[in-house]
Amino acid sequence: MQSDRELLEAWQGGDAGAGETLFRRYFDRACRFFYNKVDHGVEDLIQQTFLACLENRERFRGDSSFFTFLIGVGKNVLRLHYRRQRRDARIDFHTTSVFDLSPSPSRIVAQRMDEQRVLDGLRKIPIELQIVLELHYWEEMSATRVAETLEIPVGTAKTRLRRGKQLLREQLDEGTAGETATNDDALDDCAARIRRAFPGTDPPDEA
Repeated sequence: MQSDRELLEAWQGGDAGAGETLFRRYFDRACRFFYNKVDHGVEDLIQQTFLACLENRERFRGDSSFFTFLIGVGKNVLRLHYRRQRRDARIDFHTTSVFDLSPSPSRIVAQRMDEQRVLDGLRKIPIELQIVLELHYWEEMSATRVAETLEIPVGTAKTRLRRGKQLLREQLDEGTAGETATNDDALDDCAARIRRAFPGTDPPDEA
């Protein structure tokens, strides 16, 4: 099986089939990255991300996984999408939430009320923390893997995971007057159920 780097190089050399193989290999994971962050145009953003990976191929030297490269490019595509949408260049992922940019429920229709509340709650915390939590939940990444993927120190990843879970619990417990406080185990169980509803729930081995 060709590695991701070999496929990317072949694609740049004009092998459309190599590009299609790489696209199929990572489409589901790219879909999971964008799906709870935009209200429409997910497929277009995924296309833009893969094309941007091709255009910036020299940045991918194989020192990290292709998925790390893909997420880095995807964050830039997402940021540009929001800037065009709002005609505002001052969008800070550390302080701005998806709900701030588009105050609507998640486009994902969950089967259970608690799952829907988690999806909507993720959209109400800062985007940077949403990304960290969704990598943790949807891709089953440890803090170490999150750090590698986002190219941040492990300590920073752990801090963002803790802070993200705290803010998400606050969103879920809002209006309950402390009667049914959400704990981490309940949150993890709910997130696992949501993950199983996504297409391609088993991330491929990274070549």
